[in-house]
Amino acid sequence: MEMKKVVTGAAALSGLVTLGQTAVNADEIVVQAGDTVSELALKHNTTIEAIEQANKLQNVNLIFVGQRLEVGNNGVFNSQPVQPQAQAQAPTAEVEQPQQQQAQAQPQQQAPQVQAPVAPASDAEASAKAWIANVESGGSYTAQNGRYYGKYQLTDSYLGGDYSPENQERVADNYVSNRYGSWQAAKSFWLANGWY
Repeated sequence: MEMKKVVTGAAALSGLVTLGQTAVNADEIVVQAGDTVSELALKHNTTIEAIEQANKLQNVNLIFVGQRLEVGNNGVFNSQPVQPQAQAQAPTAEVEQPQQQQAQAQPQQQAPQVQAPVAPASDAEASAKAWIANVESGGSYTAQNGRYYGKYQLTDSYLGGDYSPENQERVADNYVSNRYGSWQAAKSFWLANGWY
């Protein structure tokens, strides 16, 4: 009788472990226009490196519309299974505190992604940035084309009404960093699509 309980308990535990592994398997998405690996990583609570490794990407700055990518946590980088168990054992008042701290921590985590490097890090980056500026506006901070304005032909909604050269540079760097990851990737996209 005792042996039957041990076997049954081991089988149940095995089922729970299998169920837990199923819950953390990666999700598969189809890349949409404008998607970037960094945005997908943020949206699916994973890292750029995890997506790069899971999909064997040669260049994380080059993904295509319609491409299928595994995103989300694949269990290797996931620390969440431990966290819900700890929260389930904690009193209700203590559970609310970590959630509030997590909500407060999110803007701090997102801020560095919005605050991209101000200047390109290499000659290749600077060259790609200059190439885009030349193609878009001839390098003029006052160039206009419909609703697009300035050296990098950004919309007013991006510039926020501040058309100064400093703001145009800062906004363009943030835009490219968040959307493409680098000026070189933005140039590659421009060459493939005629816009960035």
